[in-house]
Amino acid sequence: MTKSQIAQVLEEIGTLLELKGENPFKIRAYANAARSFEAWGGSLSDLQDEETLAKIPGIGKAIAAKIKELAATGSLKYVEDLRAEFPAAILELFSIQGLGAKKIKALHDQLHVSSVAELLKACESGRVAKLPGFGETTQEKLCKAIADRVKHSGSFQFGQIASEAESLRDALAAHPDALQVCIAGSYRRRKETVRDLDFIAATKKPEPITQMFVEHPLVESVIAQGPTKSSMRLRSGIQCDLRVVSAEEYPFALNYFTGNKEHNIEMRNRALKRGWTLNEYRLAPLPADPKTPKKRSATKIPKVHDEAELYRALDLDFIPPELRENCGEFEAAENHSLPHLIEAENLRGTFHCHTTASDGHNSLEEMMRAAQALGLEYLGIAEHSRSSIQAHGLDKAKLRAQVAAIRKLNQKLDGFRLFAGIECDILRDGSLDFDDDVLSELDFVVASIHSVFNLSEADMTRRIIRAIGNPFVTILAHPTGRLLLKREPYVVDLPAVLDAAAETGTWIELNAAPKRLDLNWRWWPRAKEKGVKCVINPDAHRAERLQDLWFGVGIARKGWLTKDDVMNCLPLGKIEAELKRKRER
Repeated sequence: MTKSQIAQVLEEIGTLLELKGENPFKIRAYANAARSFEAWGGSLSDLQDEETLAKIPGIGKAIAAKIKELAATGSLKYVEDLRAEFPAAILELFSIQGLGAKKIKALHDQLHVSSVAELLKACESGRVAKLPGFGETTQEKLCKAIADRVKHSGSFQFGQIASEAESLRDALAAHPDALQVCIAGSYRRRKETVRDLDFIAATKKPEPITQMFVEHPLVESVIAQGPTKSSMRLRSGIQCDLRVVSAEEYPFALNYFTGNKEHNIEMRNRALKRGWTLNEYRLAPLPADPKTPKKRSATKIPKVHDEAELYRALDLDFIPPELRENCGEFEAAENHSLPHLIEAENLRGTFHCHTTASDGHNSLEEMMRAAQALGLEYLGIAEHSRSSIQAHGLDKAKLRAQVAAIRKLNQKLDGFRLFAGIECDILRDGSLDFDDDVLSELDFVVASIHSVFNLSEADMTRRIIRAIGNPFVTILAHPTGRLLLKREPYVVDLPAVLDAAAETGTWIELNAAPKRLDLNWRWWPRAKEKGVKCVINPDAHRAERLQDLWFGVGIARKGWLTKDDVMNCLPLGKIEAELKRKRER
């Protein structure tokens, strides 16, 4: 088992104990142990040493013994016995927005609900509303959450499946018979959610590649296997299709299976206007019309060795995969006005990260070292503010203590800087969780909404515009509050918010956490047109999540953004000046 898998088992134990109604201290001990173990920097080979385990914060003898058993055997009798006390499907209820362990326990104990299907029946019959602590409103919300779950069934967050997708791509590319390999489809276009994965491989020997594909360790089941196309399902549940082609066919197959459909139609139409036919295998002359052969004669077809040459054959500049949504990319490619999109290496720092001071998993120093390891020049720390009680939000005293710790650390740093900030809750009326006298002591302020999502569009819009009108607010975080495949965006007049951001100079966050990817890529061209600046933040609650910046860059590219549009592409000296300039507007 990996460290992450062991931590997941510890978290599951805590969840099952909560369902049983066990002692809260015991429940919290497993939750804390899971966090500490996953953040621990050692390797699994060290786990046989009792002293090493004892040094991990929050892990006592009983939990240490369970970790050793998991590491040694890959299983744990204690958790298996706990699982046996509940129906297997009961843990599915945790995927329903608005349900925690206490409510699930009440549903199970009083209504014998132990699956999503049983919960829906109980809601439809009105029994849930009659339970103490539920009511009609909660019942309606649960019905909507279940409907949303059904609607999104078969879809996956891009970040959910990226690791498996890249592992499989790397394995295919490393095969000695593979000439070229790429993941196509919505994954290559960097859509925030995907339904399947399309792999394209060029080879002279299809059979060994196909065999390796269906026998990969990540495969759960094989759907079909043929000489040029195979399909299987990964353990995560996503379907993967492999198409094997020749090197000559590869650029056409890659382009066709990258899509989208509308982009492909326009590509074919442009070929037709030149007297050519374009499909997933080749660019060829149209068949001659016996009635009017001269009208069907085509200009000579140029050689196509890669996608760039395919676009050039159609008198277009190369269109990056992220832009292939038939949303103006053809006009720009024809007029040589496509932007030079942001690259991951353009990022020089980031903001909106959390530490153990609030609900993060790593210390200030650990987050700093992780940022340095990624080659960043600066890192902004923005803990939750006091209203976010569930996230251990900071009060004034704790915030000032952290600011002092950051200032002290900065005195020892050379060529790297920590910025002291806060993720300040926007309250219902648009006021902020801290007064200006506190906010003025910080380097930056991230303003965000974490509660009261059900306001009218007009009230939500006024709420946000009032907040970003505060001169100390630097960034508006996850502007629509969406959680992909789980929670719809709250209703808000985004054009009005973007106008206000342009007027106040507020930066709009592109939250790179795979569950958010907010602001939506579809709004960035409009934001850019208004002169609103983007800042790509990982909202990282643990050190390794800083790497989510990669997902943010993909969405920024999809939104037609360049490095000049993204504030954290500025080097340290310039970002310091911009942070000060924002407050002087």
